[in-house]
Amino acid sequence: MGRKKLEIKRIENKSSRQVPFSKRRNGLIEKARQLSVLCDASVALLVVSASGKLYSFSSGDNLVKILDRYGKQHDDDLKALDRQSKALDCGSHHELLELVESKLEESNVDNVSVGSLVQLEEHLENALSVTRARKTELMLKLVENLKEKMEKSNLVRAEADNMDVSPGQISDINLPVTLPLLN
Repeated sequence: MGRKKLEIKRIENKSSRQVPFSKRRNGLIEKARQLSVLCDASVALLVVSASGKLYSFSSGDNLVKILDRYGKQHDDDLKALDRQSKALDCGSHHELLELVESKLEESNVDNVSVGSLVQLEEHLENALSVTRARKTELMLKLVENLKEKMEKSNLVRAEADNMDVSPGQISDINLPVTLPLLN
């Protein structure tokens, strides 16, 4: 007899939400561990609960080392896109979308030249690049904040180890985390 298929949507009852969160978090951590072992991959996993608790998993490498590697890898992309965004000479994204919409209205679509469409496409691609650069920048800032919090939590655990506290007495760290909106 199979399981009932669960519709994936937010569980409204806060207390009912905690059990699936814990089970799925543990399942996700187990899958990350399996991926690490099977594929010899460095895996870093951060989960932040609705209450702000931070749960982490890292395999092989230290979590901070993995996050550093991620930051270095995407730093060059961010710099290149930043230069490109400064060179852009178009209006806001909203103005650009209004321009495209006006050019492509059904009554006007026959009068639009190929050159005009190519220019519009270039402006849209540039605007998309700027948006992606901003998203990457925000994500890198988030990664830096999480690295700082992980370093703080490692200090807390190190201090606890020095005070002869058993690992069972230290639960996951409750740190407030704010996530930027990435649209």
